[in-house]
Amino acid sequence: MPGLLRRELSVIKYQIAQNQREILVICSSVLFLALARYHSFSESWTDAAVFYAALPLVVILLLMRRNPLNFGLRLGDWRLWGVYVAVTCLIACPLLFAFSKVDSLNTYYSLSSFDIGSYLPRIIVYLTAWEFLLRGYLLFGLKDRFKEASILIQIVPFVLLHLGKPELETLSTIPMGIYLGYVAYRGNSFLPAVIIHIFINVIFRIFTNML
Repeated sequence: MPGLLRRELSVIKYQIAQNQREILVICSSVLFLALARYHSFSESWTDAAVFYAALPLVVILLLMRRNPLNFGLRLGDWRLWGVYVAVTCLIACPLLFAFSKVDSLNTYYSLSSFDIGSYLPRIIVYLTAWEFLLRGYLLFGLKDRFKEASILIQIVPFVLLHLGKPELETLSTIPMGIYLGYVAYRGNSFLPAVIIHIFINVIFRIFTNML
């Protein structure tokens, strides 16, 4: 029995050694999401900049000692992902307008006062950091080991982050999370996910608050 236990421990140690980067990426991603929830700086965009962007970069540079560009920060195949972005934004416009008339979504996103000038820079920072954590740090941090399966892994926190929002939006994050992960994976960059996410958010805000 002791011999069997030693063999099992040896196997576990070997597996941890072989997958230590992936373990670090997954565990740190969960940690950063939890820290953002319980240690807010009062502004969501500053929380995102620190917990979703700055801290992952610290892990990449100091613990992994890897090039941050390998985590989706490259321009990638912009000719490929540019087509995805253009087509997605074109198709999204009429859909977003229709969804803006759904009571649950319209009520949730309607504001008593909406200033696009002050909203835009904050949401750009927020969603860029958000996308870096999910479609950059997490997706590309797992890509070498899990290949296309990393697309499925990164949608889990994406969906969970939408809990508490209208049901229709939360359910839509399942196919949308897969799609954004796929585009980032194919394009070798998290930038198309950033552009698409910001476009959808801003246009929907305009439809619900200015039209």
